[in-house]
Amino acid sequence: EVLPVMLALPILWLTYRRFPLTTLLYTCIFFHAGVLMLGGAYTYARVPLGFQLAEFFGLDRNPYDKIGHFFQGFVPALLAREILIRGHIVCGRRMLAFLVICVVLAVSATYELIEWGAALALGEGAEDFLGAQGDPWDTQSDMFFALIGGVTALTLFSRVHDQQLERMGERGRSS
Repeated sequence: EVLPVMLALPILWLTYRRFPLTTLLYTCIFFHAGVLMLGGAYTYARVPLGFQLAEFFGLDRNPYDKIGHFFQGFVPALLAREILIRGHIVCGRRMLAFLVICVVLAVSATYELIEWGAALALGEGAEDFLGAQGDPWDTQSDMFFALIGGVTALTLFSRVHDQQLERMGERGRSS
C-alpha cells in the first residue's frame, strides 16, 4: 500500500538536479505520500480520520480510501501537466487539459487493475487491502474520485502552476 511512495522517493531524488519540479508539485507529492502512508499504516478501511469523517457526514463506511483516490487524480494531473508543458509536447489549453485527464484516468484504471490482481492473489485477505468495504461499485467510485481530483487540480491550480513554471524559466505552452 505504500509501494508508490517507496518508488517515487528515489525517482524524485535521482531526477532533482536534472528535472526539478515546481514547489507546488513537490508540496502535493508530500501530502499525497502522507495520505498513502497513513492508509498503509492502518489499512484504508481502518484509518481513524476516515471514521471521524464517516460520523461527521453520516456515512455507512470509512471514506478514507476516497481521499487516497482523490489524490491519485490530483497529483498525477499536476505531474502530467508539468511534463507535457516542459517537454513542449502539447499546444493549447484544451488539448493539455484533455490529455492530463486522460493520464489521470489511465493511472487510476491501472491502479484498479493492480488491485484486482492483488485481490485474486490474496483471496480472502483482499478485503483489507482493497478497502472496498462491501461496496460493489468501489472500483468505479475510486476512478470517479481520481477524476474529481484531476479536474480539481486543473481548475484550482493551473494558474499558480503556470506562474511557478514561468519563474523556473519554462515557457508555459498551455496558453
